[in-house]
Amino acid sequence: MKKTQLKNSILLFLAALIWGTAFVAQAKGADHVPGFTFTAARSFTGALFLIPVAFLSEKFKKNRSVSYSKLCGTDKVMRDHMAGPLTKAELIGGSVCGTALAMASNFQQIGISHTTVAKSGFLTALYVIIVPVIGIFLKKKIHPVIWLSVAMSIAGLYLLCLFGKGSLSFSYGDTLEIICALLFAVQIISVDHYSPRCRGIILSCVQFSVCGMESLILMILFEHPDVKGLMAALPSILYVGIFSSGIAYTLQILGQKNMDPTLSSLIMCLESVISAISGWIILGQKMSPSEIAGACLMFASIVLSQILPAKIGNRK
Repeated sequence: MKKTQLKNSILLFLAALIWGTAFVAQAKGADHVPGFTFTAARSFTGALFLIPVAFLSEKFKKNRSVSYSKLCGTDKVMRDHMAGPLTKAELIGGSVCGTALAMASNFQQIGISHTTVAKSGFLTALYVIIVPVIGIFLKKKIHPVIWLSVAMSIAGLYLLCLFGKGSLSFSYGDTLEIICALLFAVQIISVDHYSPRCRGIILSCVQFSVCGMESLILMILFEHPDVKGLMAALPSILYVGIFSSGIAYTLQILGQKNMDPTLSSLIMCLESVISAISGWIILGQKMSPSEIAGACLMFASIVLSQILPAKIGNRK
């Protein structure tokens, strides 16, 4: 169990690492195409990237299933080795997760044009506290140390994104970002619910197909992108679509399997820290002492949430 949690934590950290470093590409892409268009393009790119990956994964699992059956002398196949057509759980789960992802991504993109980047980063990452609150209503037990980690993470986010940067009053854009945080929390809870019953890559592929289709409909209704803008944004779309969407969200689904969703959200909110560090390294945007302190506090909250509950459990 400990090995599984460590492996899943690494997968979630890699997802946060990709999301954080993709910030530059997303910002550049937004200069050329509007929000719904960018979300649709990156989602379809992610889905198309995952189709051959899913095909190869299914072929590999099928071969392992046959080998397992021969070895055991039985026709029984392990669930983890199962391969075959799209299941009902994967279709429903992918639709639910994809719809939540589409709404969250598009609310974030619209909201960021009506507020500051600093406020947007802080308010979006509030899913770190919304997830355990939703968990209470779903009758999930939350370790007291996790609540301490959440509080530390929120304080770290404040130091990283808002300290010394003006008013904390909420504008129209801020409200959209808060809704975005709520929707990202719903997406995290949805993945937690469906991932144990689904194949990770298949669930991710369906999720992005649904997200792309819904964003495409919104694009047709409200936006008028031009070919020139799409071509200019193509490098950003490919990078974000393949790495941030196709790979990172698949890592999220695989990493959240049998993992506490509150702990998952704590690890994934390190995206804010990584994006700040990426801006410093890639764009030369220096971090202030308060930003460095916030990044360290957030990292400490993750370490605390991983180590202390296990030590307390072992003493009992």
